[in-house]
Amino acid sequence: MNAATAKARDASATPGVRITIQPVGMERPRAWLAAGIEDFRQAAAVSLAYGMFWVGLSIAVTVGAIYLGLWHWLLPLVAGFMFIGPLVAVGSYGISRALEANRAPHLGDAFGAWRPHAGQLAMMGVMMMIFFMAWIRVATLLFALFFGFEVPSPDALYAALLTTPQGLGMIAVGTVLGSVLAFGAFAISVVAIPTLMDQDLTFMEGIEASIRSVSRNFRPMLLWAAILTGCVLVGVLTFYIGLALILPVLGFASWHAYEDLVVVKPQEEGHQLHS
Repeated sequence: MNAATAKARDASATPGVRITIQPVGMERPRAWLAAGIEDFRQAAAVSLAYGMFWVGLSIAVTVGAIYLGLWHWLLPLVAGFMFIGPLVAVGSYGISRALEANRAPHLGDAFGAWRPHAGQLAMMGVMMMIFFMAWIRVATLLFALFFGFEVPSPDALYAALLTTPQGLGMIAVGTVLGSVLAFGAFAISVVAIPTLMDQDLTFMEGIEASIRSVSRNFRPMLLWAAILTGCVLVGVLTFYIGLALILPVLGFASWHAYEDLVVVKPQEEGHQLHS
């Protein structure tokens, strides 16, 4: 399926659009990942450059937090990457679109991909930041609940997380609450951002398409969420270096997921707006 040729570009100029959510099988998440790897192979240099940009930024934030004595924020910040990851993938969508147009992608496709739909993408950014800030608030409250307001030394804190009832309890509760927030963010964004990249729709229409995609294909999308989470975790555990490869691949794969799941056409008379 080729979104560049199959989907209408000017939804705002028509009386309405028909957004159809396609059913997919359990095998499709692995197919999306394979397609993402193939896109990376076709545009390895620009993909690595884009991935390394985010690796460099992640390392800079980590070093800055340690230098400022805010090292205890590193764990919630790293976990919170799941809330802003969909926005990071925007550049990958630009590279995928260039490949589908049969031209060699360049960094302008990655870093300038947001410009045609900046307003609606910015609103999605606000939505994702709300989830991120909610997670930071939850993490802060959990830390105060289990450890009080005194921040122990780094060695003492990380040892306590793995060897004391307070630490294990905080990890367990934080994992549950964080998973709920992360899945909520996933549900509203998994295809919303690529939809907004490819269509002249409002961010609310993108969110609706995303939620309906998850609802109609719950088990495949749950598997896709697990794949995304596992891959990002592997990248983080390599001290971010693995993210240079993982982030572009996941971005490309998410673009192919959108193409599989969402079809947007001008509204035809006598049809419902959504199906």
